[in-house]
Amino acid sequence: MKVPWRQEWRLTGGQLFFALTVVIGILAGLAAVLFALTIDAAREGFFGIAPSPWRRFLIPSVVSIFTGILLAKFFNDARGSGVPQTTVAYQLRDGVISPRVTIGKFLTGVLCIGSGHSMGREGPSVQIGAGLASWAGQWLRLSPSQMRNIVPVGASAALAAAFNTPIAAVLFSLEEVIGDMNAPLLGSTVVASVSAVIVERSILGNEPLFHVPGYQMVHPSELAAYAALGIIGGVASVAFCKGLLSLRLRFQKLPETTRMWQPAMGGLAIGLILIFFPQVAGVGYQHIDQALNGGLLWPTMAMLGVVKLGATIISYSSGNAGGIFAPSLYIGAMLGGTVGILAQYIAPFPIAEPGAYALVGMGALFAGIIRAPLTSVFMIFEITQDYQILVPLMVANMLSLAISRRYQPEPIYRALLRQDGIVLKSGGTNKASSPA
Repeated sequence: MKVPWRQEWRLTGGQLFFALTVVIGILAGLAAVLFALTIDAAREGFFGIAPSPWRRFLIPSVVSIFTGILLAKFFNDARGSGVPQTTVAYQLRDGVISPRVTIGKFLTGVLCIGSGHSMGREGPSVQIGAGLASWAGQWLRLSPSQMRNIVPVGASAALAAAFNTPIAAVLFSLEEVIGDMNAPLLGSTVVASVSAVIVERSILGNEPLFHVPGYQMVHPSELAAYAALGIIGGVASVAFCKGLLSLRLRFQKLPETTRMWQPAMGGLAIGLILIFFPQVAGVGYQHIDQALNGGLLWPTMAMLGVVKLGATIISYSSGNAGGIFAPSLYIGAMLGGTVGILAQYIAPFPIAEPGAYALVGMGALFAGIIRAPLTSVFMIFEITQDYQILVPLMVANMLSLAISRRYQPEPIYRALLRQDGIVLKSGGTNKASSPA
């Protein structure tokens, strides 16, 4: 007797979910690549090759007026990074993300980052990928449990394509979105991430995110210098988190009538900063590359690290759309490179090139700010493909994470949600509660 097609659907549900995972990986990878290319095109269109100081001031100021209207009138949920919103969709809303949020995040993210705001594209890519997955799940009328499970699959795929680091993307979804390193979704996130990276490399080529020369620990006593970098990274992480939360709270306490214009307030401040420090505009990966390859002097790196920290706090707190992944790497590279050069001056033993410290600094700031230590270690390893850097990286990460947890107990993403009146229970597999 012929089996009804509805029964066939039930019998092959696992296979269909696997196929959907591959499709979502491809779509999320395409979306992440398109997002990055559109940001680059917007930046070139806004600033050209050698923008004047007046142009660097006017572009973020004027564009932020337009994005402020879009965010206030049409895409209010597209503000900020997108990572905490994705976690809320997974833990509280059974994986439902409105298509409007996905479209709004793409559009406002391109405008904000492309116009010079000191923010990253990886966090928005996470929400865009999760939104596409949710969109597909709603269209196919998946069950609530399948809808919920498909969100971290899209998030990890988009992050894998944005960073070109599939392992780190999977770990981030487990650490941050799901909140459970033993989650049964491991296989699905791996498949989607690999699919997304294949798409990304097919379009952009098999180029690493950063061009990193080979590094090695020259002397065992260098671990003391890396430990000092970890402590500095922890202090900088605490300063970043507390500064962002404090300024964001001040913006939230302003009259509701100012909400539409708050992104423009941030744009005005960023415009003033870009007159003197154009290097902190946007994602800033080209300047991280310079720090990794010894192309910057230590006073320049120290200044850029501090200015980038302040500029990112302003851009994010004022309600613009963009993430903190890239800024954390930028700040870490600048502070790490500074420590590396100064260590060469004062250490009584041989020291590795400053680029090694810039690389470890990236991991230390990521671990301290984002609170995803395993993601940090594997991300740096995937960038370098070198085991030599792992021991110094783990030492710096451990100290940075310990200091950050001690003086900023609540992780930054959860603290941001708390400011919005949303409290997640510990453990990503538990249902969370949202106060009125």
